Parts: sequence; structure tokens; C-alpha cells
Amino acid sequence: MSIVVQKFGGTSVADVDCIKRVAKRVKRTLTEGNQVVVVVSARAGVTNQLIERASAILKNPTEREMDVLMTCGEQETIALMTLALHALKVPAVSRTGWQAEIITEGIHTKSRIREVRGGDIRKQLRAGNVVVVAGFQGVSDHGDVTTFGRGGSDLSAIALAGALRAKSCQIFTDVEGVYTADPRIVPNACKMPAINYEEMLELASSGSKVMQTRAVEFAQKHNIPFEVRSTFSNKTGTTVKKKVKSLEDTLVSGVAIDKNQVRLSITELPDRPGAAAAIFKIMSETDVVVDMIVQNVARNGKANLTFTVPTEDAFRAEKALKAHFLDQSAGKLGKSTNIAKVSVVGVGMRSHSGVASKFFEALANAGINMLMISTSEIKISVAVNPDNGDDATRVAHQAFDLGK
Repeated sequence: MSIVVQKFGGTSVADVDCIKRVAKRVKRTLTEGNQVVVVVSARAGVTNQLIERASAILKNPTEREMDVLMTCGEQETIALMTLALHALKVPAVSRTGWQAEIITEGIHTKSRIREVRGGDIRKQLRAGNVVVVAGFQGVSDHGDVTTFGRGGSDLSAIALAGALRAKSCQIFTDVEGVYTADPRIVPNACKMPAINYEEMLELASSGSKVMQTRAVEFAQKHNIPFEVRSTFSNKTGTTVKKKVKSLEDTLVSGVAIDKNQVRLSITELPDRPGAAAAIFKIMSETDVVVDMIVQNVARNGKANLTFTVPTEDAFRAEKALKAHFLDQSAGKLGKSTNIAKVSVVGVGMRSHSGVASKFFEALANAGINMLMISTSEIKISVAVNPDNGDDATRVAHQAFDLGK
């Protein structure tokens, strides 16, 4: 029998009625002759509630205890989902991340998977059971519970699909697939039937909420195809795989917006080798991911350096930089500001010119000022004022005729 891994996000299991609906879908997959592994997230809003409770007790709780606390959400869901399957006369057992032996590097709140041993999942599948696994979590060699960061259940599902050599991995969410832009911002956005790993990775890292970036990265590295589809519809979704046939003249496949970005500015940075390297070494040691970077031409032996970090990392980044700049000769930390990052993505950029020109001209005609620019081989990103983020997304989508 073929193994199918199905992942259901927080909105898919938001309440008892939703969980019952998901259980019926799982039963249907089982009766079609498959062995089924279900990976679930915490119910929508539960993780935020747990974080708020911890913060009410201690302003800066330790990451180890936060991991212990936040895994409770997924454990609640696996129990409820298993009970819902039992109510449908479907044999099922629940397994936590550590029972599934998802072994991690041991870093708390953003741990990486080192190995997936699977525990007794194969044995349970052979016995005819549906196995319901808690996503978002694993265990270190020292026995500590660790989590994979927001959206980490996607990573759990794809890693399990790879380890079990599943026939298919289905990521169920509240949208019907991957769209050319966020349909809530761009009403005429279109669902893509298929997309390759590279484009999906760039869209995910640029703010698309459909998939966790690390999950796509893992799938690409291990060549694990998956499908993004809706829990609330039987329509086919978007397949993400290594190669996708595309039209030769397709310049851009999608537009993404990330409003979860903060711009940090450093002034009077000494214009000497190693000054910028010292800044980013601090960010690395503080486990802060840096995105866009701009350094201007130095004057009078001084330069200005600007870069962006995720909003949730901004406090730690600023705290570390303030300590570094106690010596004023090393530079000064300027005011931090929120920005929106709008990105256009497409493998067609490799073989076509004029994408940047078209993108920037469209923004200029709409009166939208660009604060920063960064590029990769298949992506162009601009930072704009947060108030202009949605408009910039719609302008880019229209400029490349993605509504067709």
C-alpha cells in the first residue's frame, strides 16, 4: 500500500467541527487504499494564547521553556484528531514529535532537523492504523523538546514524507493552492497548477504565507514533491516539484509581499575592512536572519549601512547592536523603521532583460517610492513604506499581466 502524508494547518483544525471535517477527509483517503500519516498544527490562535500567557508571567521567558509550552498546542490537536477518527470507526494512534523520533540539532524555537527515524510509524501503518503526528516539534540528542519556528508543521510533514518514501505529500490549508499574489490583496490573482522549488522558495522567503521557507528548502534539497490544496474544497491544488513546464515568454510567475520586516540603520560606520563584517557576525551570533543590505559610498572615512530583519528578531538585533556601539568609534545605531518588502519572482528572469525596468517604472507611475532594492537570479525585491505595500503588490501584478 502507498503511504500518503497529509498536513492540516491551524485554520483547518480550528475547532471541533473543523476537526471532524478533516477526519472524514482522512477516512476517505484511507478507504481509497492508502496508508495515511496525518501531521497537524495547533488550532488557530492557540500558540498565540500560550505565548501571551508566558509573557504575562515573565517578559522574556527562556526559549527552552517556551518550546515545552508551545508544543502543547499540537499535542492537543493530535489527541482530538485521533478521537475524531475513532468516532468514525477508523483505527488511529497519535504520536508526538519525539515519539516519531524527529531528531533535531537542539537549538530552541528555530531548531533544524538532523534525522527522521520515524519511531514505530511504519509498524502502526502495517497494523492498519492512521498515525496522527504533532507537527512543529522534535527532540534533541539530550532529550530536550525543540520546535521549528512558525509554520514548522510544514517541515514536519515534508520530512516525514521523505523518510517514509510517501507516494504523495499534501499540504492542506485555507487557500486552494499557490496564487500569483495574495488574493486578499489582489482580487484577480490566479491559482498556479504547478510551480518549481526555486520559485516557491523565493515566494515563501519573500512573504508568501502558503508555505514555511525551510519546508520548501528541505523539499528541494531532498527532491520531495508536494501539493498545496484547500481543506475546504475537493479541487486540485498547486503541485510543487523540481521541473515545471512553462511558457518561454513567462517573465514573472508571482508577486509576494512581506510586511514583517524592520529596517535597521547604522551611521558613521568606519570605512575600513571588517567593519561591516563585525556587524553581521553579531547578527549571526544572535541568530538573526538578515535580508536586504545597502551600504552607501563612504565620506570622510565614514559610511552608512542599512539592512532589514524579521520583525520578531528586531528587538534582539537592536539589543546586540547597542552593546556593540557602546564604543562610538565603531559607529552609531540609527532609528529603526517598519517597511514592506514587495518581490517579483520568476525563472524567466534568467533569459529575459527588462524585468527590473518594467517593475520600477510601474511603481514610479503609481507614485510609490523605493527605499531599498535587492536582487537574486530569479527575484527582484524592493522595500517600500508599509502604507504603500498593498498598492505596490497590485501594481506589480498588473504590470506583468499575472491576472491572465
